[in-house]
Amino acid sequence: MYNDLKDKVALITGGASGIGKAIAERYAAEGMKVVINYRSRDEEAQALVEAIRKDGGEAIAVKADTTNEEEFLNLFKETIDTYGALHVMVNNAGMQNDIVSHEMKTEDFDKVMDVNLRGTFIGSREAIRHYMERKYKGVVINISSVHEIIPWPHYAQYCASKGGVKLMTQSLALEYARVQIRVNNIAPGSIDTPINAENFSTEEKKKEADGFVPMGYVAEPEEMANIAAFLASKESKYITGQTIVADGGLSLYPSHRNWEYDEIAADFTDEI
Repeated sequence: MYNDLKDKVALITGGASGIGKAIAERYAAEGMKVVINYRSRDEEAQALVEAIRKDGGEAIAVKADTTNEEEFLNLFKETIDTYGALHVMVNNAGMQNDIVSHEMKTEDFDKVMDVNLRGTFIGSREAIRHYMERKYKGVVINISSVHEIIPWPHYAQYCASKGGVKLMTQSLALEYARVQIRVNNIAPGSIDTPINAENFSTEEKKKEADGFVPMGYVAEPEEMANIAAFLASKESKYITGQTIVADGGLSLYPSHRNWEYDEIAADFTDEI
């Protein structure tokens, strides 16, 4: 338990499922007041709020599309109106699509960038703006991916967005370091969340996914929530601009090679 987190206010985008849900639950267990943002998971968000309240915690759910700036700003307003302040901003909302790069439409690229990078910027900006106005040493935690490091065929837009999150995190951290506003990044590897459900949908697929990780298993969202609690607390007060890569060793060997073109590679020539 991090005693300094008690009664602090946290806003978590994409907080109704997966890593966001696990962070919300952990923060509530730390005695924090939690604002759970969601876009389409109404039932899950309300169920999570009810579960937190049943355990004696404080939480609200606010529907907002983080790619819509007006809705995002209203999300911040509702947070401040309800709890009077914001202490920890977690930019967790994200998406990914499996699309062959030379067949990818520009709108497909833009959609992922809007959610993963633009939305993270708006969330970071508004949190920092609040901290600057209140002269408060606040915290921003961005949820990136191991693919800010490892290239991933069919996911060029996703990797670009997460690489952008990494450098944006570092830039913001440096810009506001003197006033002790800390901005950090968590880069998960293989995590058992709804966004990855198809990869673990059968026992065979799960076994293959586990075997791909050097430590031998796909992590649970709670393992990322542990890091988010640490980064929110004063135990990490000398850490800013950093990415904590939590991937079971996956980034130690980037073996995400694209095998699908092996059969046609011999047909390629130097002539057009």
